[in-house]
Amino acid sequence: MTPPRGTVNDDAIRIPAATVGRQIEAVFRAWDMAGELIAPTVAAMVETDLRGVDSHGIAMLPRYYELLREGVINMRPAIRLVREGPVTGLLDADGAIGHPVSLRAVDLAIDKARAAGVGVVGVVDSNHFGAAGVYALRAARAGMVGLATTNAWARAVVPTRARVPMFGTNPIALAAPAREHLPFVLDMATSTVAVGKINLCWYNDRPVPDGWVLDEDGRSIADPARAREYIYQREEGGLTPLGGTPALSSHKGYGLAAAVEILAGTLVGATYIGVSRGRRSAKGRYNIGHLFMAIDPGAFREAGAFEADLDAMIDALHRTPPLEAGEPVLVAGDPEWTSTAERERSGIPIPRRLAERIRWVAGDCGAAYVLE
Repeated sequence: MTPPRGTVNDDAIRIPAATVGRQIEAVFRAWDMAGELIAPTVAAMVETDLRGVDSHGIAMLPRYYELLREGVINMRPAIRLVREGPVTGLLDADGAIGHPVSLRAVDLAIDKARAAGVGVVGVVDSNHFGAAGVYALRAARAGMVGLATTNAWARAVVPTRARVPMFGTNPIALAAPAREHLPFVLDMATSTVAVGKINLCWYNDRPVPDGWVLDEDGRSIADPARAREYIYQREEGGLTPLGGTPALSSHKGYGLAAAVEILAGTLVGATYIGVSRGRRSAKGRYNIGHLFMAIDPGAFREAGAFEADLDAMIDALHRTPPLEAGEPVLVAGDPEWTSTAERERSGIPIPRRLAERIRWVAGDCGAAYVLE
C-alpha cells in the first residue's frame, strides 16, 4: 500500500508528550522491535520533539516504516562492541535504528572519559539516529563536553559549484555543562536546513524559503512538493550547503559536510554515499556511521572552573546589546530549552497531515493510533 498524501493542514494538533511516546511505542511494538531497545528509542524521539526539533522526532516514523519494509532496519539487532582501546571503541549496530546504539555509544564514551579524560566511540552499520543534540546533551548532563556527528544514507546536499548532491545533511552537535545555566547545546546540520524541514513545509503547506533547495540550474525552489521531488527522486539539484550561496560562503558548509563524513563515515568504516550512490552493503543495508566524543573538563581544569567560566561567557552573551528591543541575543540551546518548557505544558504540535500519515502507518502495521 501507498500512504496517503494527506490534505492541506488547518492548525497543528497539540498532543501531550506522554501520548506521543505511547504512539511511537505502539508502532515499534507492532514492528517487533526488541523490547530492551524500545524505551531508550522512544525517550530520545520524544525529547527531540520537546526540544522543538520537529523534523527528527515522531515525524520520522513514516520514513522509518519505509526503511523497515525495504529491509534496511533490523528491529532485533545483535549490537556488538567490535573494537576497543583505553579511550576508544567501535560498535557494530547490526542494522539497528540509530537511537539505542547511539545512546550506548555515548555512555561508553562517557565512561572512558571518566577514566582517562576523553572517550571517542564510533558506530557502523547503523541507521538514522534522530537529532544529534540528544547525544551531545547526554554527555553534558554527565558533566562532559559532548560531541556527536553522523553521516547519512541519502544524497541531498549539493557541494558549492556542483549540480549533483554528494552528501547528506551531516550534522554536528556540541554540548557543554555550565554550573548555573542549562547546558550550551549547538545542534546544526551542515546544510542550510535539514531534509526534515522541507518535509515540515510540505506537512504544513508552507512555501520553502528562498535558498534552501535548488534545481539542476541553481534556481531556488519554493513549492514544497517540488522541493521534495528534487531531494527524494531527482539525480540533480537538492539542499544547499550551510551558507546557501558562494557569496555567503557556502564552501564552508560544504567543507564541514566533508569533515563530518571523514569522522562519522570514513574513520569508522561506514559508507560514503557520494561513492556508493545509494547502493547497499552486502547485508542489504545503508551502513550509516556515527561518532561520539566525551571530554572531561576535569582533565584540564580544577573542579568547577570550566563550568563557572562557561556561565560567565553565557552571561556576557545574554547581556550583549541587541539590534532590536525585545529580541535579546541568544545562546545555542536557548530556543530548545524554551520549547521544552512550553511543550511540557501545552503538548507537542503535530501537523494534521503528519498525524494522518502516522494514522496510516499505525493502521498498516496493526498498531493502535492514539494521537487523538
